[in-house]
Amino acid sequence: MSDGWGSEHGALALVGDSLTQGGDWEAWLPGEDVRNFGVAGDTTDDVVARLDTVIDAQPATVALLIGTNDLAWRRSAEHVVRNVETILVTLRKELPEARILVQSVLPRGHEFADQIRDINRHLWQFAPTVHAAWLDLWPAMALDDGELNPAYTDDRLHLNAEGYRAWLNELVPGLERARQLPPNSRAIQLPDLGGAA
Repeated sequence: MSDGWGSEHGALALVGDSLTQGGDWEAWLPGEDVRNFGVAGDTTDDVVARLDTVIDAQPATVALLIGTNDLAWRRSAEHVVRNVETILVTLRKELPEARILVQSVLPRGHEFADQIRDINRHLWQFAPTVHAAWLDLWPAMALDDGELNPAYTDDRLHLNAEGYRAWLNELVPGLERARQLPPNSRAIQLPDLGGAA
């Protein structure tokens, strides 16, 4: 039994909705000190509202996957992107040393594909600005028309065991890449050369 700080990497916070909540991460990520901050039904608004609980846990690494439930509430792609950007900026400000991994919104029914692609394109462009790693899950999870691969789901939204396996196969190397990034770039302090400017 871990004392809570058993991982060589420090705590890993998985933040998201039911997709995250439903994972058996302790079993699937042996050696990781996993904190599951997945809450079924959560939208990006909900994660913004409860971000303090993630920050209070002081994780060394944060993996974020959020946004699909916003689409069910007919939120715009812009709404999702703005909220995820807020989440990332807040995490970077409050956890300056943390490694952050932003995961692309997963495919679901193909009718959502254009919106999800739009969201993911913006997040992929934004992630480097907060020194976050990007993990594009789309190639592993989507059919050509943007439908979530039926082998991975029973309801076009939630993942079955095969779906979690496919996600995990992408997440593990994604976490490794994120942990190789410098956490942030502080403003460069020039040495005091003694002269007044």
